[in-house]
Amino acid sequence: MPNSPSDGPRRIRVRRDGPMLVEGPVEVELEDGTTVSSDRFRVALCTCRRSRRFPWCDTSHRARTRDK
Repeated sequence: MPNSPSDGPRRIRVRRDGPMLVEGPVEVELEDGTTVSSDRFRVALCTCRRSRRFPWCDTSHRARTRDK
């Protein structure tokens, strides 16, 4: 079972201008209360909300233009 007391802490890697990388497997509870899950060893969670597969990152953040 994910997140049982016998599991070690999950590692989350935060990237500027990119997704949060989370060591899996993970379950994500969305704003509407639904839960989505992934059994992959690492998942990328979208932080820019541009992803068509939200909450999973589809690299849509790369298309963003930077302010100069």
